[in-house]
Amino acid sequence: MIQLLSFLLFVALASGFSQPFSRLSSRVVNGEDAVPYSWPWQVSLQYEKDGAFHHTCGGSLIAPDWVVTAGHCISTSRTYQVVLGEYDRSELEGPEQVIPINAGDLFVHPLWNSNCVACGNDIALVKLSRSAQLGDKVKLASLPPAGDILPNEAPCYISGWGRLYTGGPLPDKLQEALLPVVDHEHCSQWDWWGITVKTTMVCAGGDTRSGCNGDSGGPLNCPAADGSWQVHGVTSFVSAFGCNTIKKPTVFTRVSAFIDWIDETIASN
Repeated sequence: MIQLLSFLLFVALASGFSQPFSRLSSRVVNGEDAVPYSWPWQVSLQYEKDGAFHHTCGGSLIAPDWVVTAGHCISTSRTYQVVLGEYDRSELEGPEQVIPINAGDLFVHPLWNSNCVACGNDIALVKLSRSAQLGDKVKLASLPPAGDILPNEAPCYISGWGRLYTGGPLPDKLQEALLPVVDHEHCSQWDWWGITVKTTMVCAGGDTRSGCNGDSGGPLNCPAADGSWQVHGVTSFVSAFGCNTIKKPTVFTRVSAFIDWIDETIASN
């Protein structure tokens, strides 16, 4: 029974959706303002409503014309754009690149089920209508090797414009927070996420810092052995009890489990 309750009590983290679970589309909880442009692959995925575009999810630029985000961030009934080189959403600072998305260029993983976020496969690719202009403030994310598994307590960072706390406001400036990895052995214990968390997911945080609504689709940035950064996770869901519920770490889609699908989708489109 406890495992069943654990399975049910989660919310996905994107904004502007009407499904019975929330998604990470707001701000990082108990984070801090990121150093401007320190996560240069971070993007804001925005949808059109009433003639204006609104932030709904994060994402990572993984090729000049491709962004990876969460499957739950995508609806085929919506019109999207991606903003690169964004930091303070309240100001036009100069480096921003606003790129429209064509309706046919949204590629959600074929096994993603919008009625079962805990079933996994919460990942999508978005093809930009034109290539990004790369530079100091807009760079490509590096992805981990296929099958790569992070050790427990690996020092990763979430970044995004999600809510500052459960039910709280969205920030203007990009937030970041240190979220140490919780390995599958710990995260799948009955009083943590139990059977909800799959091996194709990554848990991180789980106490005072977490993702929250609006962070969905954004990166879990983790250091590689050579000192560079790799995007190991796509922000997926948190507990329905609150974004920073103890023993309920933020759950990410494990990017290294989907490298083949990413490569095949980009190659064929």
